[in-house]
Amino acid sequence: MQIPTPEDLKKKRIELGLTQSDLAKRAGVSQPLIARIEMSDVDPRLSTVAKILAAFEEAKKEQQIVAKDIISFPVIQVRPNQPLEEAVMTMNAHGISQLPVIENGVPVGSLSEGAVVRTIAVKKSLTGMIVSDLMEESFPTVPQTASVLTVSHILERSPAVLVMEKGVVTGVITKSDIMKIING
Repeated sequence: MQIPTPEDLKKKRIELGLTQSDLAKRAGVSQPLIARIEMSDVDPRLSTVAKILAAFEEAKKEQQIVAKDIISFPVIQVRPNQPLEEAVMTMNAHGISQLPVIENGVPVGSLSEGAVVRTIAVKKSLTGMIVSDLMEESFPTVPQTASVLTVSHILERSPAVLVMEKGVVTGVITKSDIMKIING
């Protein structure tokens, strides 16, 4: 077995779409160390190279899993013109804190328990309100072929990701869906 050169390591990192920070976090080393290794400024220990190679393998496995493999469906959703009280009952019945707002298969917004709680604090009642009155920005969307790595990065900034095929929502992925991969 041949030990990879700094150029090999950099090339593999780029092929896998990892930043130096991503690789460092996965390998349990610092980002400056990754940068110094790639610039041939430092000769890493064999144990460090082994950690980097293990991180590459982990990332490669993740990239083989795509969105359609981990989606939850059918998507629990609400319509923009639906009474807000019905939407809250749906959230309570399913034990979820946010819902996509979908019209004719297309995402148009989202509804969160935070928006509902803020409204109740001010108005004291949801009577007569519809979902679009509290609708927030729509969740990000990805194609069914998006890698789990891509989805994970999006979930760092969003509570959910909608999976689309031919312009229609086919599923949803949340952080708990990603956690299920880890648990096997």
